[in-house]
Amino acid sequence: MTAQIVSAIFTIIIGVGGCVVYYWGANKILDAVFPSRGVSGAAAVDNLRRQGLIRPWLFVGPAMLIVTVYLVYPVIETLRLSFMDRSGENFVGLANYSWAFGDREFRNSIFNNLLWLAVVPAACTFFGLIIAVLTDKIWWGNIAKSLVFLPLAISFVGASVIWKFVYEYRAEGQTQIGILNAAVQYLGGNPQVWISTPFWNNFFLMVILIWIQTGFAMVILSSALRGIPEETIEAAVIDGANPFQIFWKIMVPQIWGTIAVVWTTITILVLKVFDIVLTMTNGQWNSQVLANLMFDWMFRGGGDFGRGAAIAVIIMLAVVPIMIWNIRQANREGGGGH
Repeated sequence: MTAQIVSAIFTIIIGVGGCVVYYWGANKILDAVFPSRGVSGAAAVDNLRRQGLIRPWLFVGPAMLIVTVYLVYPVIETLRLSFMDRSGENFVGLANYSWAFGDREFRNSIFNNLLWLAVVPAACTFFGLIIAVLTDKIWWGNIAKSLVFLPLAISFVGASVIWKFVYEYRAEGQTQIGILNAAVQYLGGNPQVWISTPFWNNFFLMVILIWIQTGFAMVILSSALRGIPEETIEAAVIDGANPFQIFWKIMVPQIWGTIAVVWTTITILVLKVFDIVLTMTNGQWNSQVLANLMFDWMFRGGGDFGRGAAIAVIIMLAVVPIMIWNIRQANREGGGGH
């Protein structure tokens, strides 16, 4: 543990220090190569113009290089591998995609992902909006928001471990250490193995992601609600509108763009959900999702680069249109588009 902490601190120091040294050094070198002081007027203007052209690339260059190496190249390589065989060496055309849509487990993963998409974004957005509204006018609202926001700081694996204790099962007659089974037993019911019950286990896994992401939705929507002009709400009150009418007919329409952005952001996250399923069930008992299936084919049982890459491409194709729409909607909300 000590070695890991020291290693983490060392990495942070080297990373942050390296960035500072790079940007400071790059500025110094650029000023030395194209000096703007101690030279004649025309030369100084030319050097300043050259500095203005080069300096942005010095700052953006490292980020572009990292994006190219860790994002663009992997995408291209994944596309290539999706047309290759198990070893990634022999071309097989569309065989991997044909296999995917004919495979029962792949179709089950598609169904589970659709189930997640139908429930999680809607639940997170709904609960986030309700909490944002209810806590906006009470003195302890900020405390409540902080508690709801806290799970967002926990990793998906950490949250899954926490919820494993909630769903933990012990045989009848034994002390139930799982909160849910303890409550069921206290009320006279029989304890259940919740996460190994096909179909319904998907919903128990979804609860974990909803618990984590509701805080994100709440923060964004709370900010949007504060931007609603008080005059419109006061006018509605004067006209005799009740709280429900004010909420549904005044507030929601005015922040609909923000709601859509939150919804689609969580939708993208759901399409890539992996950690929770891997930690809780590893895809067993019909709880498999696309990202976990991709991981299984790519890295387990000897690995099948072709099939794993094909599933990765399918996930990417599902995510990209939503991401593009989300960016455009966010730009429109921020006044960057029409």
